[in-house]
Amino acid sequence: MVQSTDAHPESCPVLKTADIISGKWTLLILRDLSKGINRFSVLERSLTGISPKTLSERLKGLEKAGIVTRKSYPEVPPRVEYTLTDMGWDLIPLINHMRDYGAKWLGDGRPYKDHSTDDDAPGA
Repeated sequence: MVQSTDAHPESCPVLKTADIISGKWTLLILRDLSKGINRFSVLERSLTGISPKTLSERLKGLEKAGIVTRKSYPEVPPRVEYTLTDMGWDLIPLINHMRDYGAKWLGDGRPYKDHSTDDDAPGA
């Protein structure tokens, strides 16, 4: 018998996952980190339209959730790099499925083009 989480929604794994990834820009940050973009300034450039404050808040939240790690290097100027943890990497297939779903069901009828490699394209 499947146990219902209705009585305790805080224990629902879907809700817990959604809480982590549902913030605006979060999925795109994870997508870019999975492609090797790991410095704040490069993330900011790749995510056209994101404010530095929002990017900082999202990265801090992902770090707190155990999705990314932050490493500071004692250099001048200071260098900080973000990387996905194993927990973060496990979200990447979900993001890929969302991209495929959007291309199949939410597109404009034209073949899907992955804009994530375009320098100025904000889409996933």
